[in-house]
Amino acid sequence: MGKILISSSHFDTLCMDAWKLIESRGHEVIYDPSRGFPAYTSEELKAILPDIDGTLIGLDHYTEELFAAAPKLKAVAKFGVGVDNIDVEAATRHGVRVINAPGINSNSVAELAVAFMLDLLRSVVPLHVKMGQGVWQRFIGSELKGKTVGLLGFGAIARSVAEKLRAFDANVIAFDLYPNQKAADQLHVRLTTMDEVLETSDIVSIHVPATEDTYHLFCAETFARMKKGSYLVNTARGALVNLEDLKEALLSGQLAGAALDAFEEEPLPVDSPIFQCPNLILTPHTGAETADSYRRVALATCECICDVLDGKEPRFHVN
Repeated sequence: MGKILISSSHFDTLCMDAWKLIESRGHEVIYDPSRGFPAYTSEELKAILPDIDGTLIGLDHYTEELFAAAPKLKAVAKFGVGVDNIDVEAATRHGVRVINAPGINSNSVAELAVAFMLDLLRSVVPLHVKMGQGVWQRFIGSELKGKTVGLLGFGAIARSVAEKLRAFDANVIAFDLYPNQKAADQLHVRLTTMDEVLETSDIVSIHVPATEDTYHLFCAETFARMKKGSYLVNTARGALVNLEDLKEALLSGQLAGAALDAFEEEPLPVDSPIFQCPNLILTPHTGAETADSYRRVALATCECICDVLDGKEPRFHVN
């Protein structure tokens, strides 16, 4: 029987099916509901991990030092897709399988991305705020129908966005380093260059990972290339967008608005200059935060952890 440490949030309220799965496979759940997020410091993990066989993590950082302190550890699963808080090379050196859940939370993030687009075009949040202030101010917005939406990246989330946009009669184009022509044809998406996505889209929606090559991909130079009066939607990673440059693009009118769900520094400081922009929607990295998504991701990742502990090949892994 293995011990599985859970440091992702809401496991005892939204993920009980996964908890039962672990116990049905003969393993023990180690979970402290009083913990915050991230749940453990590195020093706390170094003290706990020597007796742990598998972990399901949220924002905890797993480094070479932690893997060295965990001789029994066989699997580390990220509650989500991005594994940028796990040193995958170090995990591989120490014989630890790194697991994630690609595509499992795609629908929840895609729904938020589309909600952002509608909100930006119709100014829903600002109008609500003004009504709460006693201001009855109508707004001449735009419709999603007929707009060109450019998807930067065409993975599972972007494809889910494209599928939903078909109902709005939007024109969808996409750029991806590894284009999936079959999926594009099925979803009536035209694959094109990054230049065309940036320069011709009324809305650019970001769906690429955060890497050294994509760090601050959206900066002053990029915003200058975008269609004047266009909108930016980011439900991917905060490091992709230079907030200072975005602020200038919004205040100058180069961009008509932006909606962001992820930030380079989280929580976003309340004194961040980006709050100076009126044409902006910010949410606290909540793209995957649905009860449906929690259940699906927990089941997928916990099944993979149990498979590794039972000597089986996991369904999802990155090393």
